[in-house]
Amino acid sequence: MTRLRGGGMALWAKLLLGLGLLLLVAAAGVFFYLRSLTQPAGGGPYTLEVKPGDSLPAVARTLQERGIVKHADALRFVMRQQGTAGSLKEGLYDLTGDMTVFQVAEKLAGPARIPTVNVTVPEGWRIRDIPPVFEKAGFDRAGIEAALNDASLSQYARGKQSNLEGFVFPATYEFRVGESPEDAVAEMVERMEREFTPQNVQAAKALGLSVRDWVILASMVQAEAANDAEMPVIAGVFLNRLRDGIPLGSDPTVAYGLGKNLPELDRSAGDFTKDTPYSTYTRQGLPAGPINNPGQPALLSVLKAERKLPDGRDALYFLHARDGKIYVNHTYAEHLRDNAAHR
Repeated sequence: MTRLRGGGMALWAKLLLGLGLLLLVAAAGVFFYLRSLTQPAGGGPYTLEVKPGDSLPAVARTLQERGIVKHADALRFVMRQQGTAGSLKEGLYDLTGDMTVFQVAEKLAGPARIPTVNVTVPEGWRIRDIPPVFEKAGFDRAGIEAALNDASLSQYARGKQSNLEGFVFPATYEFRVGESPEDAVAEMVERMEREFTPQNVQAAKALGLSVRDWVILASMVQAEAANDAEMPVIAGVFLNRLRDGIPLGSDPTVAYGLGKNLPELDRSAGDFTKDTPYSTYTRQGLPAGPINNPGQPALLSVLKAERKLPDGRDALYFLHARDGKIYVNHTYAEHLRDNAAHR
């Protein structure tokens, strides 16, 4: 039998020791790598925006730089193993360095938050008032103006007027950032048309009003009323005067026809005798079109108008007094009396 020499045994021992050390280093590496998968990176809150064309490697590097994950490769490995490496969607992801890499991967595999912007259109605003608020919210002003002047977007305005006056519903809207001006305006038009339920349309028809007539009258009520409570009373006066063939005599319609705001009207300059298609002093019946964009209270006030005085007579005149009250009368003499006493 051949015996191993001392030097040979020493060599094998060194080789085994070296191999053992390599295995320990590898095991330590695996341990620390696995530990990196479960330990948060410690960074603060960060909102990741994924844009079209962004890749997972680029996103992972960004998250490593922001302290959301410790190692970009670890995030890529987890998402590949989970089969979600191709799940990134355009939008926003709200992340934090307190999340583990598994939690980050799960978040990125889920739905993105779509960036939005809010735009508020108050009740009673005219079409011309609206573009500046859209411009402030980041929309192209010229595009919004073009859409608002495209009457074809509403079946009720199409072919009857030059713009969408009256058919843009006043409300606060949440639009997607980058949404086209035409789509944004079309959404407001669609919201207005939700008011035109079969029941409401039938109620308007019973009053002798088409949908557009109803909107025109509601826009007048919107402009005249100091508050929602007054609206049914004012609507009742206008409906009675329409029925009786009495000119509606509404100052806001005169202002609209002259392209002025209400405080700019000048009686001494003959504003109330100038004839326009919108003047309800020089012409009988409804004006040529809506004079603003009425809200739901104004629309419903026409359908639920208060047409009678407490004594049962028809309401035919109203005025707003200095004391903030509204006075409603049946005769012109009564109207003049209250006008002298309270205005």
